[in-house]
Amino acid sequence: MTMQRRDLLALGATFASLPISARAAMPAGGDKPGEVVRTHAMALLGEPALPADFTHWPWVNPNAPKGGEITLTAIGSFDSFNPFILRGTAAVGSTLIYDSLLMRNLDEPLSQYAHLARIIELPADRKGVSFELREGARWHDGRPITAEDVVFSFNTLRANGRPFFRSYWADVTEVVAEDARRVTYRFRTNENRELPLILGEMAVLPRHYWEGRDFTRPSLDVPLGSGAYRIERFEPNRTVLLRRFADYWGRDLPTTRGMSNVDAIRYEYFRDTTVAFEAFKAGQIDFRQENVARDWATGYDFPAARRGLATKREIRHEIPTGMQAFAVNLRRPLFQDARVRRALIEVFDYEWMNINLFYGAYARTESYFSNSDFAARGLPEGRELEILSQYRGRVPGAVFTEEYRLPKTDGSGNNREGLRRALALLREAGWNVRDRRLVNAEGRRFEFEILLQGATFERVALPYVQWLERLGISARVRTVDPAQYQVRIDAFDYDMTIDSIGQGFHPGNEQRDYWTCAKARENGSQNVAGICDPVIDELVELVIAAPNQAELIARTRALDRVLLHHNYMIPHWHSRSFRIAFWERFGLPPRMPRFGLGFPAAWWIDPARDAALAEARRNL
Repeated sequence: MTMQRRDLLALGATFASLPISARAAMPAGGDKPGEVVRTHAMALLGEPALPADFTHWPWVNPNAPKGGEITLTAIGSFDSFNPFILRGTAAVGSTLIYDSLLMRNLDEPLSQYAHLARIIELPADRKGVSFELREGARWHDGRPITAEDVVFSFNTLRANGRPFFRSYWADVTEVVAEDARRVTYRFRTNENRELPLILGEMAVLPRHYWEGRDFTRPSLDVPLGSGAYRIERFEPNRTVLLRRFADYWGRDLPTTRGMSNVDAIRYEYFRDTTVAFEAFKAGQIDFRQENVARDWATGYDFPAARRGLATKREIRHEIPTGMQAFAVNLRRPLFQDARVRRALIEVFDYEWMNINLFYGAYARTESYFSNSDFAARGLPEGRELEILSQYRGRVPGAVFTEEYRLPKTDGSGNNREGLRRALALLREAGWNVRDRRLVNAEGRRFEFEILLQGATFERVALPYVQWLERLGISARVRTVDPAQYQVRIDAFDYDMTIDSIGQGFHPGNEQRDYWTCAKARENGSQNVAGICDPVIDELVELVIAAPNQAELIARTRALDRVLLHHNYMIPHWHSRSFRIAFWERFGLPPRMPRFGLGFPAAWWIDPARDAALAEARRNL
């Protein structure tokens, strides 16, 4: 899970922000009661793959050459370098300037390794975690990074950051700096097994820089960081350039060796994805992830690609794909009836879209935890049935008797059966067709707006609008720029929009922000649909407190099944591959990690290829 999962829309995401909520908190060994554990890494399942004396990630080239500049795409605009708050639109790359206590190995689903921290310590009762910072860790201004910085970061983000932080860290009762390099968190419970690791992922902020500044105000003042890159220059709404920090304190750590190889990363801003694609084809952009199936199938036949100067690749991954969907806003009375919501699902003809729009590239998403063991399947049985049985009468009865299934069509575009089922459900809910308009008993028409960010999804939303019109429903599409979209989403000012709920290898604390009543009422939360159901709240807490993997699977499947049977969303589709395109100037790692691409961190500019490409471009 990333900080803003709405950025993970499958047609507009960058692979660099794929969900990383493979959140774990069991250390290597030390699971016996009464044993204090000091370790270099933590893993939920088994042991971390790498020993304490590992020298680099196994999938990187530790001797990768440094140098060169790459140019990447950003869409929309920016007015801030603070990505942690609700206000403003943060520049792409703003988080690259910060270090965190731990760093994830992209080759393992559930392990994190000491980075800014030197040692991780878990007490005997597992109701806390301590981190000892590395000597020599320092900010870009040369001042040391201290435990007080960690305390300041946590308290500032929880008090003034996006609502996500308050739900994610809800079980932390206290954080204290015990000395200059040791920080300790104390927990409300020892059942939140992932909490130590998600605290380790927190970006550490410089207390001496932010004290006296208004953290809640968007600002284009270049902030102080400690990471491998710092913001060198920018032009508002047009470009941001990050330069590798030559005196980076962590450049020889095993978590960074062979990483951060390019000297500079430039993000060029474009108003829409079409123009950005043309910039890539013209050689102005070095790398892109392709999320539009039509473009992947037909858009890469341009002169440089035919000559092998630009390459496209499809790389399978093992990452859970979560849920992308049209989400209705349950805060609107129009969508309160589950029969109405199911009718909206019946009208959606995915098979037609996959044939005619997507070139058969996608699989239908039928779970909030798709492409993982946590997805509900068949009818509930065993431990999952035991969990659900305590909620009989409080969840839809079909949870126990019917496997949740989405409607299927022949793809011809003639979805008569779906329309019939939808109309029957709408009539049951009090809606009838009069003069070719769907109205309720008071004569109010069934109408709503679909809010989109950018034009990419218009080709999906507009056919859906036409199908809805056959039932007498008046739906209209409104496309706004990313900044306006974010403001409206944060204020829950929409009828329907596209939501993307990123899931990882270990569902946990982030589920509070996705589904619970408290977050349905809190502006800026990630509960886009406005879901509020006491049973779901209880199931979320059960998931967070799961004591082992078997129990986590059963509890998460129970949550998934209840969410599905409420028909909160019109599920879309997912891909199990990265589709990437790049100009032939890069050196690539010896192999791709299992759960990511390692771009741009582990890639580099190959001097020979770069020179050959420059010569070939001159001859185009």
